[in-house]
Amino acid sequence: MRALTLREQKVRDSNREGIAEIQRLMLQMPEHHITMEPVHRFSEGLYARELTLPAGSTVVGRIHKHAHLNVLLKGHVTVTTPYGTEDIHGPCIFESQPDTKRAVYTHEETTWITFHPTQETDAEQIVEDVTLPDYSDNLALDSSEAKESS
Repeated sequence: MRALTLREQKVRDSNREGIAEIQRLMLQMPEHHITMEPVHRFSEGLYARELTLPAGSTVVGRIHKHAHLNVLLKGHVTVTTPYGTEDIHGPCIFESQPDTKRAVYTHEETTWITFHPTQETDAEQIVEDVTLPDYSDNLALDSSEAKESS
């Protein structure tokens, strides 16, 4: 991954703060929380996590430690990451970079699948292995990137 310019770093940091603020506000409104049960799929060395997000919902995810593929099977979302905001319409395949935390607004019911290489078959353990809850644990992100580059 290339080094960010000073301007890109400022945008990243501002977006990180904005996403964290959205998450803080959402946590203060438990009456609006929705429960989404992921569908877990496993193949040799690959884990797929599928979520169907209701229209009109806002979701903030965890930080992904590694680059991975995403498939938006159907739907329309506006996604803010530390690197910017974009509208995505399904069907669509795209790659997420390491250090990605998303705030997602769904304009339509959306089905989203993420793919992660792993031999692990315990879905809860995979979440711990491939994500971080917040940026206070950047040391874990830095050490996972160091392992990948060695």
